[in-house]
Amino acid sequence: MGSGSKLEGTSALPIRRDPYEVLCVSRDSSDQEIKTAYRKLALKFHPDKNTNNPEAAEQFKEVAFSYSILSDPEKRRQYDNAGFEAIDAEGMDMEIDLSNLGTVNTMFAALFSKLGVPIKTTISATVLEEALNGIVTVRPLPVGTSVSGKVEKQCAHFFGVTISEQQAEAGIVVRVTSTAQSKFKLLYFEQDANAGYGLALQEDSEKTGKITSAGMYFLHFQVYRMDSTLNALAMAKDPEAAFFKRLEGLQPCEVSELKAGTHIFAVYGDNFFKTATYTIEALCVGSYEDTTHKLRDIEAQILRKRNELRQFETEYRKALARFQEVTNRYTQEKQSVDELLKQRDSIHSSFTVTKLANNAVGGSGISNGSSSKTPGEDAESPKEDGGSDGKDKSGKKKWFNLNLKGSASDKKLG
Repeated sequence: MGSGSKLEGTSALPIRRDPYEVLCVSRDSSDQEIKTAYRKLALKFHPDKNTNNPEAAEQFKEVAFSYSILSDPEKRRQYDNAGFEAIDAEGMDMEIDLSNLGTVNTMFAALFSKLGVPIKTTISATVLEEALNGIVTVRPLPVGTSVSGKVEKQCAHFFGVTISEQQAEAGIVVRVTSTAQSKFKLLYFEQDANAGYGLALQEDSEKTGKITSAGMYFLHFQVYRMDSTLNALAMAKDPEAAFFKRLEGLQPCEVSELKAGTHIFAVYGDNFFKTATYTIEALCVGSYEDTTHKLRDIEAQILRKRNELRQFETEYRKALARFQEVTNRYTQEKQSVDELLKQRDSIHSSFTVTKLANNAVGGSGISNGSSSKTPGEDAESPKEDGGSDGKDKSGKKKWFNLNLKGSASDKKLG
């Protein structure tokens, strides 16, 4: 529910209020002011603290929806310029609170998650409130070491990472992995004015190969996270959109460096039914200089590619529309040609003596000036030979004899 992995809002609300009004902030508020306002309201209306209160649940959704806009620089810019119409609400999925779900609903959520449907979950209000009040147990995690453990679902293990000035200047990376492919969240808390800890960043675990992992990189340059669930349900309907939206999940992390001192991280159990097995490690990137440069370069390449894809999508859509247009014309022209050739064949087949003769004999009485009888021959009854079919067999016989006589006279003359 933190600012690291943006909370996704509910689907289109019947009446959507101005996000600035919902969070009680001004239009020129800083990111930190927006984040602070969101934390307070989200905790106030959190489902854990408002059981059986539908009004609070709706307010919680509205707060989450508003924050999902104002916490994203691009969405905030779009909203400031054109309002809600510029925001793709269809791709903004609301997170669910596992601790507030019944057993049956939890099973359905687990099933959808297993099938690949992205189910984003909030962090338990109990965990957030305990952290805010500073009553959590913090275990030390020295830089250059790792700690393994198991955390119950909807619970968190807190760790303190103390870094020196030199380590802070070099850069710090905190990573969590799970060979058991457990689902978890990596959380980063900032020191609160009341000696408590306020959630600042969160990273949801992602499956990479045979493990699940999540990491935070404080390297003094803008680092990006990949939100693979961004517009996932909408993209599933259109594979082409899935490709063009794939890099849109790249979101800038709000914190790019840490100062010397102790910083609080936590591993939150995000599994539906069982504990999460994990290994957390903190390291200084001073000895990973080449790797750091490679990360910076590849991030820059991906950002350039994202901009290229945005332009290419426009070209592709135009070309696709043109292709569909000519494809439709091709189908129509093919049908037209086939029909013309069919009519042509039909006309050609009408030029036939056999067909006309059959029509004449068939009872129409119209011979169109042609006949199969020899000139001067009297018409005979169709049933002269007593044949049931009424055909004129005598005509054929006389025609045959006539040819024979003609042949004999030719021989005499010869």
